[in-house]
Amino acid sequence: MSAPRPARRGRSLAGGAARLRPAEAPPGPGRRKLVLHLDLNNTLAVLDSATGQGPGAALNSFLCGAAWGAPGPQGEWQWLSDSPSLLPPCHGAVNFYSQYGRDATFTDTAVGRRFKSLHTHHLQLLEWQGQPHKVFSVRGEHAKHYHMILPSFFHLLETLYREGRHFAVVFRTFGTDLPRILHAVHCALEGQHPQFPALRDLSLPVELTAGRIRCSRREVVLSRGPEHVSTRDDGRKLYSYFSSLQGLGGFQDHFDWWARNQFSCQGGKPLWIDPHDSSVHHICIDDNIRLNDADTIVCPQVFSGRGGSRARPAPTSELYDVCLVQTNLLEAIADESYFLRCVRRCEENYERYLASAESQLCDAE
Repeated sequence: MSAPRPARRGRSLAGGAARLRPAEAPPGPGRRKLVLHLDLNNTLAVLDSATGQGPGAALNSFLCGAAWGAPGPQGEWQWLSDSPSLLPPCHGAVNFYSQYGRDATFTDTAVGRRFKSLHTHHLQLLEWQGQPHKVFSVRGEHAKHYHMILPSFFHLLETLYREGRHFAVVFRTFGTDLPRILHAVHCALEGQHPQFPALRDLSLPVELTAGRIRCSRREVVLSRGPEHVSTRDDGRKLYSYFSSLQGLGGFQDHFDWWARNQFSCQGGKPLWIDPHDSSVHHICIDDNIRLNDADTIVCPQVFSGRGGSRARPAPTSELYDVCLVQTNLLEAIADESYFLRCVRRCEENYERYLASAESQLCDAE
């Protein structure tokens, strides 16, 4: 991706802190290029402009999907766990969202009040300290201001760059916040973020033109400015396109296609994986990734052979914590290393996944 202008080179941080530089030594074994496909709403940003949700409402929506219970004998809701989690805590547990939908006031209701302290605590962690910033902070409920982009994302960029990793970031969203996020990230990489001034030392271009991806039964079409790539003639074209990206940019995915497919994996954001290409690792992080393929947001396609253009649809379970990560928003808010830990975990699991795929291919040959 090209950028309107390169990131500025700045002075060292006050107090003698060293300027961020890529690592001197070459990457070690298995340090392949990372292509990180990152969702926005409730993954990098605790808001949703399309629905008008501020941070408090967006956090409530997340908790609806992470709180587990089951209908009782009379149909009444019974909680099975007081601790939110991405996966069910026991057999038979279902999340509140699947029964009643998302409630922007969840922790203010009688049924959801047991999670109120968690909601309050994580909102406090998300609060913007000091004078509000027109680019990096957002006004939320009760006239308070919050981080628009989670600090854990900027920590991820800093760490990967400092380690000398070869990586690209692709924002993938159904929503309308992409231009705003691209602008904010561009400003941060120019050194304008008051909490991350060293980002100015990262030579990472930002493509400010938002692209789009549109799906149909016949093909997937990607477009951005003069770029136009389709899978009609070759299913590998979009994989090669994403694998070759540099810096940061983003695409709006096809929400109507997902809705037409009953919000299942069949209509989700397309993601191509090649277990026979050891040079690149694609990872998608999204709060709506779920092990239930009838209720998940990514449509993974795995190439069957070396260099071929045919890909098979893969179940989420095959790639969960390998190439697909379900965002734990509470951890992403509370732990600045959260996204980095997600990437590390996927890299460990991906090594085993590649070895298994290679073994199966050899057996088939």
